Amino acid sequence: MIDFSELSATLDRLYPPGTAEPWDRVGVVCGDPAHQVDRVLLSVDVTPEIVQQATDLGVQAIVAHHPLLLRGVHGIDPRTPKGRMVTDLVQAQIGLQCIHTNGDIGPTGTVAALADRLGLVDTRPLRPRPRAALDVIVTYVPAEHLGPVVDALSAAGAGAIGDYDRCHFTSSGTGSFRPLSGSSPYLGEVGTVSEVAEQRLEMVLPRSRRSAVVRALLATHPYEEPAWSVHEMATVDSPDTGLGRIGTVEPTTVGEFARYVAGRLPRTATGVRIAGDLDRPVRTVAVQAGAGDDLLDEARAAGADLYLTSDLRHHPASESVCWQDSPALLDVSHWAAEWCWLPQLADQLRAAHDDLEVVVSELCTDPWTAVTGR
Repeated sequence: MIDFSELSATLDRLYPPGTAEPWDRVGVVCGDPAHQVDRVLLSVDVTPEIVQQATDLGVQAIVAHHPLLLRGVHGIDPRTPKGRMVTDLVQAQIGLQCIHTNGDIGPTGTVAALADRLGLVDTRPLRPRPRAALDVIVTYVPAEHLGPVVDALSAAGAGAIGDYDRCHFTSSGTGSFRPLSGSSPYLGEVGTVSEVAEQRLEMVLPRSRRSAVVRALLATHPYEEPAWSVHEMATVDSPDTGLGRIGTVEPTTVGEFARYVAGRLPRTATGVRIAGDLDRPVRTVAVQAGAGDDLLDEARAAGADLYLTSDLRHHPASESVCWQDSPALLDVSHWAAEWCWLPQLADQLRAAHDDLEVVVSELCTDPWTAVTGR
């Protein structure tokens, strides 16, 4: 058994809240950090039915994709749907944490899970996110002080690259200086030119840690006035992080692929809507879980034969298919597309906590329950 704060820490490690869009509201909604958790429910949405399911199953936490309180509220009034759900969760001592756009963009997020489920291979982001901005700090250190300076810069955030830390490069050289009147040199004498064997030290650091790393350098370097410089590295796109995914499938047609999609996604009342020639050949497919008409231009520019997403609006869709090189469009249930991620998240939580029981909700929270008149 773990406590709710441990579960929350695991989720934050897997899907860092800082990677969410600025407008988003992710993280803990309610729950006592010290409350013990041995069973958790995963869902796309938080609805009264999901809260009731959680209560019936005796879970101590819900992890949902969509934020319950995305738009601000000024009170928890149980006469309103959201107020009632929060009240019920608190009274039942069920914690709630939401992973939204921070769960969309990464290599194990909702979009990647959808692409995997539909058999896309050789995938890449449709709109890549730039890698975190990096700097390189350069300084010159007497050899006998190199270790303590590297340790201090590492503790401040420098030298971390992937699964490695304390990464640094050194080269030998000679430093020269003349202490002036009023100085208190660590080496040499006032008024006399000195030459010292030094190590040129270079370390990579996140730009967000620049001030902390410089402070650590100045606090640890033996010289009264150490020489140092910071260089900004060029920003490059991440190969596996960003909005949407594009990849290839075995040669098929729009109609065949639409039928395949209908069989691979959870069933919903609205099924799969199609815009385009059913016999058009399909090889390159772009996808975006959730509402994705903001990526219509990217899908066309990337050369997709077909673009699958949810919540396509009338005007963006009708304008998109007018382009001569426009991909065919598939519009699927928002809930169904993002549900594909839940089994993967369940596996991640089970791997992180052996004694945690993880239940994936199969309740359909798509708001559309029937169609007629077709």
